[in-house]
Amino acid sequence: MRFFTWRHGEEVGRDDAGNRYYHDRKGGTVHRDSLRHERRWVIYAGEDEASRVPPEWHAWLHHTTDEIPPKEGIPRRPWMKDHQPNPTGSELAYRPPGHTLRGGHRPHTTADYEPWTPE
Repeated sequence: MRFFTWRHGEEVGRDDAGNRYYHDRKGGTVHRDSLRHERRWVIYAGEDEASRVPPEWHAWLHHTTDEIPPKEGIPRRPWMKDHQPNPTGSELAYRPPGHTLRGGHRPHTTADYEPWTPE
């Protein structure tokens, strides 16, 4: 991927995590009625994890917008949270009641459930 990027890519920006974003050096402009788009990709800084791509860059990568996010980033709002890695497969993963790694026992149901039994 790095060779392809060196040969065909042009860096358009970086995010706060150090990820670098590229598009095709040739311009890649395609007819507006075509389903094809210019190539856009990311080289991750560190571990390859797609959830580390900020929303503004995600929109650019997926052609939701053609506007490249500003170098200083988008203004932070009070409700915005910092990135948290995906915990799937780790000790921090969500395990519902009754999961085998939480003892495997669910609390008894209330009396409103009546299982079907064939007669």
